[in-house]
Order: sequence, then structure tokens, then C-alpha cells
Amino acid sequence: MADENLSSTSSQSAEKNAYDPFVPEIWSKKLNAMLEKNCVMLQCVNRNYEGEIANQGDTVKIITPSKVTVSTLGSTAITYDELEPESMDLVIDQKKFFAFKINDVAQVQANTDIMVAHLSNAQKAIEEVQDSYLLSMHANVDKNNIVGSDESPIELSKTTIYEQFVKLALCLKNSDAVTGGKKPWVVINPTIESYLLQSTEFINAHNVADETLREGAIGRIAGMDVLVSTNLTETAGKYYILAGTNDAITFASQLARIERLRDKDSFSDLVRGLYLYGAKTVQPKALAKLVVKSGTSS
Repeated sequence: MADENLSSTSSQSAEKNAYDPFVPEIWSKKLNAMLEKNCVMLQCVNRNYEGEIANQGDTVKIITPSKVTVSTLGSTAITYDELEPESMDLVIDQKKFFAFKINDVAQVQANTDIMVAHLSNAQKAIEEVQDSYLLSMHANVDKNNIVGSDESPIELSKTTIYEQFVKLALCLKNSDAVTGGKKPWVVINPTIESYLLQSTEFINAHNVADETLREGAIGRIAGMDVLVSTNLTETAGKYYILAGTNDAITFASQLARIERLRDKDSFSDLVRGLYLYGAKTVQPKALAKLVVKSGTSS
């Protein structure tokens, strides 16, 4: 009986040590922290209305104030405008999950490095779909803030890229988006980056003195912080380069759940996670886009 108890205790201890790195609560905290830091487009949105998100379909109510008019004081009586704040809904309608198996052999050999590697892969997978989703907000850009068009996309080169980015920045300034110290940003992909790096007007990050750039920004052009995302992909032979300020898009998300289940059909654990998010373009005039031909010259 003593041997059986000792064997049982040893087995439970080994099992506990093997499972420790895969405690869902630990995974959830670490992955949440990682998702807060590295996603490119999260540098370019605000999370002012995030609130409490529990289930897909939850709605965050956004109230935007009405404009106030200024009149000249004269002989007539003062009249009062009746302000009616606008209301719009940020719906958490994006529901993504990841799910994979970890067999018992891997669990026995598991350590925190393996856990971090799994977390890193989950993070990258989430960021890819999230970045693509936020970059698709180019469809909401005010029509006056579009440089180029689907019918006539612009062909970039190292000698013309600065001129086109100046036009992009000018759209934001003419829309009064760049006021009160708000810093505009622009998101490009590695292909556009290769042209930008050959432009003499581009200011590399290490040459931007005494100014704070967004994390991951490679520098500045036409007054805009430049970030690079591989998720800005070709669409029907074109790239949509998105620029704006953080006032334009509001974003809300939650890593709703990470859990571990025992697979009844194999000697494995099943790990799955549920990630909920949504975004709303609350100020279309605080966005601008440049429609670029994918086969641009160098």
C-alpha cells in the first residue's frame, strides 16, 4: 500500500510539473501582454471606448459631441443652438480562435521556453488577421482624402515617393486632422519601404532628433511616422497605403478565453483560445490613403 501511495504521489508530482507551463491563466496573462505591444496597427488607433467585452456581438456605444457655431454679437437677441450629439455603435463582431494539440511526450519535456514559443506563434497569428482587418479601414476614408484612384493608381519610384507622401499628409492637414499636437502616421509594406529608403527626403529613425516615434517606426516622411506591416498586401494589382491620426479609428478587443482540455482520442492535451475584437472609423476625415500600382518602378 505504501509503495502504491508513493507511486501515485510521484505520478501526480510528475504530472503537475509537466502541466505547469500550460496553465491557462498564465497563458492568458502573457498573451494579453504580448498583444498590447507589437501589433503595428495598434500603434495607430485609439481604445477610448473599449469597456467590458464578454461575448461576440457586444456593443460599445460611442457618443460624439456636436459642432458649436460662433456668431457675431449684434443688435439681435442671442439665439441658442440645440446640440444633438451623434451616437454610433462599435460592434465586437470579429471572433477568432486558435486550437492545437500538445502530446504527452511534449508535456513531459515542456518548459517555459516552449510555452513562450507557443505564445509567440499565437500572437503572430492573431496580429496578422488583426492588422489586415484594421488596414481594411481604408475603405472608410473620406473621398476628399484619397490620392490616386482604383482606375488610375499611382506608380511610385524613389524620385516621386516623397511628392506623393506630401500630398497624403496635406489631405490630413486640410481636413484639420493634424491639430493640437496630434502626430500623423502612415503604414507601408516592405515593397514601398524599399523605395522610401532610396528617397533623400526620408528621415531615418536614428536621425529623428529629440522626437518620440511610435514603437516600430522606421522614421518619418512629410511629417508622418512611418510604420511597416507585411499585412498591407496587394489587392487587385494595387496597394492601399493608409495614413491618419489616432483619432480616426477606435478599437476594442479581449482575449476572452484560453483553456486546456483532455483529448479523449489520444494521449494529448487540447489548447484553444478565443479572441474577440472590433473597430469603428469614428472620424473618416482623420484618415487618408494613397492608391498605388503594385508594379511600381524602383
